[in-house]
Amino acid sequence: MARHDRNERVSVLISFHEGLDYFLKPNQRSHQPIGRTVDYRTAIKDVIESCGIPHPEVDLILVDKQPAEFLFQVQTDCITDVYPFSSQRASSGLQGRGIRTFVADGHLGKLVRDLRLLGIDVAYRNDPDDRDLLTIMLREKRALLTRDRPLLMHRVVENGFFPRSQKPFEQTIETIRRFELAPALAPFTRCLRCNGVLNCTEKAAVIHELEPLTQLYYEDFTKCPSCGQTYWRGSHVEKLEKRVENILARATDQET
Repeated sequence: MARHDRNERVSVLISFHEGLDYFLKPNQRSHQPIGRTVDYRTAIKDVIESCGIPHPEVDLILVDKQPAEFLFQVQTDCITDVYPFSSQRASSGLQGRGIRTFVADGHLGKLVRDLRLLGIDVAYRNDPDDRDLLTIMLREKRALLTRDRPLLMHRVVENGFFPRSQKPFEQTIETIRRFELAPALAPFTRCLRCNGVLNCTEKAAVIHELEPLTQLYYEDFTKCPSCGQTYWRGSHVEKLEKRVENILARATDQET
């Protein structure tokens, strides 16, 4: 196609694949490709986000069948295909791999509890503002977990994820699959309250904290060095172990 003059507008036909149409308006999902007319040398990232798709959800961009970066500037009429992360596809470099630390917004408390139960490092407060979340994300090099689409679109966000489900169990499965966390899971090693890594501790060191029956029936304890919370394998642990078992089974079942 001929190159346009810098004062002209450029036409982009753009298709979203493999579930990215989740972010489109209902009337757009069955009418792809979507047409956009943009200024000469508009970044393809801006074209994508104008359709409602947050850039951290995008892992591969093909402009006229050629891989493109987010900052690729559209200078001719083109056809663009956009794909999400897939463990079955080689990295295009748009999204980081091997991410193991996260920060979650205040609406994802139950997801955070599940991830911490599985040993994943997740920073969390139940009342942060957007600036707090982004500051923690940048300072501690964490990926952002949120269902706030404008927040995920913020220009400083490099890695992040928008859980599709509103059910915590399903959100946990989605997050494990998206970031390929299965090899990193270490259940019951992290504090559910504050995210600290638990240490084994002698019964004598915590016996003053325990109810009489706990003192009598339990011998193995762990303690969080950050907040001081003590854990033992009480009757509630069986329920937690079953939840962990179900999560692991689903997260590693690619057919589900």
